[in-house]
Amino acid sequence: MLNSHIYFESSDDPKHHLLEKYAFSDAMSLSVKLGIWEKNLEEFSEQIGRLTDDLKFGKRLQLTSDDVLKNLGELLTMRHVINLDSHFLDCPDFYWDRETLEPLYSQLVAYFTIPKRTRLFNDKLNHCIDLMGILKQHLSDKHHVRLECIIIWLIFVEVLIGLDVFVFVKKFIVYLFGL
Repeated sequence: MLNSHIYFESSDDPKHHLLEKYAFSDAMSLSVKLGIWEKNLEEFSEQIGRLTDDLKFGKRLQLTSDDVLKNLGELLTMRHVINLDSHFLDCPDFYWDRETLEPLYSQLVAYFTIPKRTRLFNDKLNHCIDLMGILKQHLSDKHHVRLECIIIWLIFVEVLIGLDVFVFVKKFIVYLFGL
C-alpha cells in the first residue's frame, strides 16, 4: 500500500494473487460491518439523546422499565458482536497459517482505521450503557418509592381500623343526618 493505493505482489502463483484479493475484501467487509454497527449506535444515541434532554428539563420520562431492559439488551448485543463474535479486535485464524497474508491483512485493517473505530465505538457504547443503567436505576427508585407510599397508606388504614375510627365516623354520620 502506497499513497492510498493498494499494490499486490507480483507472483506467478494465481492462488497467492487470489488470496491477496481475499485479504483485501475481508478487511473491506470488516470495515463495512463496523460501519453498519456504527450507524446503528448513532441512531440509538440520537434516540436516547432525547431522553437526556427530558431529564435535563425535568420532564417525565416516556419510558418504561421494559423499554430500558430492551435497550440495554440491544446495547449488550452490540458489545457482544463487536468484541466477541467478530474479528474487529483480532486477526482471523485464517491468516495465522499464511505468513505473507497476515501483514497485508493487518495493513488493510489499519488503513480502514478499524482498531481506532472499534475503540471509539466501545467508548460510545459504554456511555450509552451507563446512561441506560442510570435510567434503569431511576425507574427502579421511582417504583420503590411508589410501593413505600402504598405500604404507608395501608398501615395508616390499619391504624384507623384498630382505633375504630370508621365505627365512630359511621355513628357520627348517622347522628348528623339521622339515617
